[in-house]
Amino acid sequence: MKKFMLFVGGLIALFILLGSLGPMVLLGVSVLLLYVIFKQFVKSDSVIGKIGWVIAGLFVLGIALSNVYAVIGLAAAYVLYMIFKNWKKDSSSEQEVVNDDPFANFEKQWQELNNY
Repeated sequence: MKKFMLFVGGLIALFILLGSLGPMVLLGVSVLLLYVIFKQFVKSDSVIGKIGWVIAGLFVLGIALSNVYAVIGLAAAYVLYMIFKNWKKDSSSEQEVVNDDPFANFEKQWQELNNY
């Protein structure tokens, strides 16, 4: 039953993620453009240039704020990651874990030697 609920939750999160993929891309591009505009604003020496960069920055900021609901897609991606991690944890708990690491065996033997 737990795996079924994880599957249903993962399916819902996947659909939400796919539905908000476009706004997520536009939000990323607008944040990148805001960074470039800020760097050009700092480099600019003239007042008219600074005013132009501020106007361009406000325009791109409006685009970024109109796509702020893309954060829901980011949250869906995080939920999908957590579901995938829990799915793998459940699968690995069913199998017996054998530790063939030579360093772990060395540490165990070293502790046995120190106990004498």
